[in-house]
Amino acid sequence: MPQDNPLLNLDFRIQFDQIQAAQVMPALEALLFEANRNVEVLAREPAVPRTYANTLTALDVATERLEDAMALVRHLEGVSTSPELRGANNEAEPLVSEFLSSIPLNPGLWKAVKQVAAGKEELNPVERRFLKKTVDGFRRHGAELDDEGKRKLQEVEVELTRITTKFSENVLDSTNAFEYLMTDEAQLAGLPPSAIAAAKQSAEAKGMAGWRFTLQGPSYAAILTYLDEAKVREHFYRASTRRAAQAPFDNSELVERILTLRHQKAHLLGYFNFADLVLEEQMSKRGARALEFLYELASHTSDRFLQENRDLLAFRHKLEGDFAPEPAAWDVAYYAEKMRHERYDFDEEEVRPYFPLPQVVRGMFAITESLFGIRVVERPGMPVWHADVRCYELQDADGRLLGSFYSDWHPRETKRGGAWMDALRTGGPAADGGLTPHVGIICGNLTEPIGDAPALLTHREVETIFHEFGHLLHHCLSRVPVRSLAGTNVAWDFVELPSQIMENWCWEKEALDLFARHYQTHEAIPDELLAKMKRARTFRAANTQMRQLGFGIVDLQLHIDFEAKSYREQTGGTVVDYSRIMMQRYSPADFPPEHASICAFTHLFSSPVAYGSGYYSYKWAEVLDADAFDRFREEGVLNPETGRAFREMILEKGDSEDPGDLFRAFRGREPDQRALLGRLGLLTLQSD
Repeated sequence: MPQDNPLLNLDFRIQFDQIQAAQVMPALEALLFEANRNVEVLAREPAVPRTYANTLTALDVATERLEDAMALVRHLEGVSTSPELRGANNEAEPLVSEFLSSIPLNPGLWKAVKQVAAGKEELNPVERRFLKKTVDGFRRHGAELDDEGKRKLQEVEVELTRITTKFSENVLDSTNAFEYLMTDEAQLAGLPPSAIAAAKQSAEAKGMAGWRFTLQGPSYAAILTYLDEAKVREHFYRASTRRAAQAPFDNSELVERILTLRHQKAHLLGYFNFADLVLEEQMSKRGARALEFLYELASHTSDRFLQENRDLLAFRHKLEGDFAPEPAAWDVAYYAEKMRHERYDFDEEEVRPYFPLPQVVRGMFAITESLFGIRVVERPGMPVWHADVRCYELQDADGRLLGSFYSDWHPRETKRGGAWMDALRTGGPAADGGLTPHVGIICGNLTEPIGDAPALLTHREVETIFHEFGHLLHHCLSRVPVRSLAGTNVAWDFVELPSQIMENWCWEKEALDLFARHYQTHEAIPDELLAKMKRARTFRAANTQMRQLGFGIVDLQLHIDFEAKSYREQTGGTVVDYSRIMMQRYSPADFPPEHASICAFTHLFSSPVAYGSGYYSYKWAEVLDADAFDRFREEGVLNPETGRAFREMILEKGDSEDPGDLFRAFRGREPDQRALLGRLGLLTLQSD
């Protein structure tokens, strides 16, 4: 195998410009051979006694090169796909999945791990935790199954990898298949200038005359929120909620099959349901506990939710008369925005000029540098996968290199939707006793620049950048010597704490003054405008919360007790019907009969596990972040001592300690839901 293949020679500075689709399979075949050899060597009876170092440490790094290469291939397929790269990824994924899922099923390796566990070796706390988690992980992944059970489990894992990859492809392809061209300027009534300019630029890029709109986030949100023509809003809403739900990109049968396979996997491993399998090591421990948590939050939210929706109907009656109907699903955002503007004299578009993307990024770096004692330095000229991408190095205060990362913020047809952070490489022990640098990426689909002006962001988009950078800091600041316990390799319901807490600095004047400045005049965001933003912050907060709770509840119900066959026999319905009925309870308006948003729910179905049974974790971690940020409020939102404590007790620790212990170490007590309810204005039943 030629050693000039960049996937075989990954180092700290990744040569993105040299990676080609044709190199994927040759590299991964070689790395699979290497990783398999490493595992087989470990599984043999050694000539010397089993120790933590020669077994556990060796196991932790045995597949590192393979996993790093596969992570890079997945990343490129997600941000810069092509038919060739998609084909190579689809060929590689099942092979890698089959191999990785075989590791806990290797009887020699399982025997080796048990021998270390039964030994008398003195281990430090991190080593003891890794050993225990390894033993538990082997059991939970089938180490104690008989040969037939192991064979069935591997078949399930490989099929899950194949069809969840197809699920993601269908979502991307169905999103890209939709476009809407307006050729009459009168059709644009209600849209803000920023949305009109973006649509004009999108049309020109396609060689069209007029204004082109799509289902990508910024375009779709502008239509639903501002466009006066209800028929067009309805067209977009129906198209969005039917993404990947009709030929040739229909995911409905794939969703049912994924759920069936996950249930089979759980039963094979001795669990009642998939939720209990995947949540056993999370803070919630069981699916029923996570569901109870969501229902408890819903009970605190329901009265305000109903009141908010009565208020919105009354507002429409005030505008259009007492016979105006309740807002349809495609009307809610439109009337809510008008109501917010009237009630608080606040329009989201007012803040865009104060949030140019480059300035937001610089300000975010300044805030985190002050809080956590780090430096972020841009490295222009580094190999990247697209001209929009920027590369940075993250250094400690003494100049020591902690990691590098790449940012990619704008939508493309070759890029999947949403926003995310990924770890491309996790640093490990270095020869000097420290750790080698980490490598990560942060991506989004934010408003694009128009002409010569910078990208002007909504405040929610600013929060998205801070959120993903919080994940990145959790990865790059990790000081855990065990790769499997480092960075964001933590409990799902804890992993969103470092990301969600970062969003709080987008609301604090002391922080905003560092970056919220008009892109033309350089004036700071006016106090009056900031005050309006804060007054409007809790507007329809119950609706926002109920929407998230609905997602989390349908996720858990699907993975706890839903069975497609029995549901079909009892009701004649499908998983799409079940999901629509479940989510309807948490929606302010009736869904149309064809509503099938579950078919594009990539959080749940884009990988063998994904966030299946884990969507609740956003709300769980939101409780943690609201409570943790109260310490910053008490001690100073830019207090470096508090920031240093958060870095040392949370960001650097990875999964080296129990997450509950880490939170208590920082906060000094158990988390309190009232911090979140207070932030959302939900502690009273008064109307906004």
